[in-house]
Amino acid sequence: MLVRFVLLALLAAALAPAQQKPSNLFQEVDEMTSALSEITGWPVKRKVPAKIITKDEFRHQVESRMKGSSTNKELRAEELTLKMFGFIPQDFNLAKETVDLVSEQAAAFYDYSKKRLFVLDSTSEGAEQRVALAHELAHALADQQHPLGKYLHKGSPDDDASIAREAVMEGQATWLTWAYVSKHNGGKAEVSQETIAKLTDNSSAGGSDFPVFAKEPLYLRESLVFPYDEGMKFQDAVYQRLGRKSFDEIFNRPPRSTQQILHPKTYLEDEIPADPEAPPLDKKKFRVLNDGSVGEFDHSMLLRQYVGEKESRTAASHWRGGAFRLYEHRRDKYPVLSYASEWSSPEAARTFFTLYQRVMKGKWKRMLVSERASDHVYGTGDSGKFELRLSGTGVTFLEGLR
Repeated sequence: MLVRFVLLALLAAALAPAQQKPSNLFQEVDEMTSALSEITGWPVKRKVPAKIITKDEFRHQVESRMKGSSTNKELRAEELTLKMFGFIPQDFNLAKETVDLVSEQAAAFYDYSKKRLFVLDSTSEGAEQRVALAHELAHALADQQHPLGKYLHKGSPDDDASIAREAVMEGQATWLTWAYVSKHNGGKAEVSQETIAKLTDNSSAGGSDFPVFAKEPLYLRESLVFPYDEGMKFQDAVYQRLGRKSFDEIFNRPPRSTQQILHPKTYLEDEIPADPEAPPLDKKKFRVLNDGSVGEFDHSMLLRQYVGEKESRTAASHWRGGAFRLYEHRRDKYPVLSYASEWSSPEAARTFFTLYQRVMKGKWKRMLVSERASDHVYGTGDSGKFELRLSGTGVTFLEGLR
């Protein structure tokens, strides 16, 4: 859900051809591509053009894309949704922060619309450049077998399944990168559990090396990391079960949710998530600004931000489905968030019902409860009236009513 599709779209934006700087880096393209082909069993159908681009050029292209009217409209809805859920502060500028974050984090990228590969000149020469190049060549090789544009953009970008597909793409490329490194160094063309543990240890992430990343809200930081870390773990789990067939399988049969990424067993057993209906509002009075699904990852982040680490992961793991709609009043232009979630049992639903009250209290400066019972809580928060309801294995929420 939410901001990840913006980051993905920006990184995949078509850039104007840049003047290629002299570099020995691209002399390794054929060897890397051949090795990746051996690991996956995928044929190399065409050579991928590769260029060096300056960081300033990259930032300029990102900023230009952000100025598009359709992107502005999407960003407004995205920003408002994030604020209503409580993922970002009310004064947060999503457009500016996204440009800053993407510009800081980007090292290289594969443009699947132009079928070109770019490495930023700010990427340190040597091992860092080679790792970045191998990662993007893994994308390029995957794109030749399973067109990434079609794969990534099925359905709404705010669907939980869309996040899962991004995790497939980035996680597989990350896994293949380190499998290539292992093979290149004379080992097995696989990624050891020790390597995965080291690569996904984010205890020292951010800091002085990435000041923009370090200061971003939890949700944005984790949204950026999730596809690479959890996606790599997912790829490894499916590889351990299916071997080489896993590289095609996760494209031919995409995961249905972030829960399947976080818990690969649910993918292998093809568990189907529930599809609850967010409470509807009068169409004559309200129009839909944004809608989508809310997955285990989103619930985990929400609870981690306002409740705590241990309780959050346990509670979120009982997620079975979630959906939201962001409405806007046609005349008065105020937003209303409508949300529904489904849980593994009535007990799990009640646990979330109780924890979500702590979320509301944490994200608002003011929360006044007018009515409280075992199955509902009504009152007023910073954005207006709210209604939180519990029914069996389901929890629903309306916020911003007038």
